Amino acid sequence: MTVLLRKAAELSQGLPGWKGPVRQVIRTGSASLAGINQTHRPPHMQIRFTKGTGKYDAMQITRGDSIETIACPKQGIIPHDMVHFAVESTLQKRGFLSRVREGEPASFQMGAEPESDGVERLVEVIQADAWSGGNTSPAEVLDLYQVTCVARACDALPIVADDIVAIRRHIRALHLQWQSLAAGQSIELVI
Repeated sequence: MTVLLRKAAELSQGLPGWKGPVRQVIRTGSASLAGINQTHRPPHMQIRFTKGTGKYDAMQITRGDSIETIACPKQGIIPHDMVHFAVESTLQKRGFLSRVREGEPASFQMGAEPESDGVERLVEVIQADAWSGGNTSPAEVLDLYQVTCVARACDALPIVADDIVAIRRHIRALHLQWQSLAAGQSIELVI
């Protein structure tokens, strides 16, 4: 177990030796995640985003007795799943991170679910807006969100311009923290 814990620390500190996407689950106790589901929600889940060198940063998820480390392709802004954190925690909506907290595997593809799908479309739109400088009017962001939801046959969340402003404020704060980090340094969040 000590070797696995050292490997988890190595993966989360500067990403030495990473050649591409990696998903590693490290069990640190004897219980499995099989017992964690929507009827037994952990009170929280810790997420550590570590700035890497090269093409990838890392997201380490700690829940129950499990640590999962996932490579996050760099994208010039905060990592995609940090955008999820901003959206889900600002709106208190169930998306990828909430589903992982509840026991689903942290995989790149999850089953369809109306609220979660609406969150994912909003994350995509907010992320695209951030790539463009983050200064599109909230009304235009809402319009793009509606178009995206229609194109993906997904119900849109009932959000308003003030929600976009609040999400952007949260993303800006995370962005400032993220930009101040050197490779190997982390931001820890709890959802």
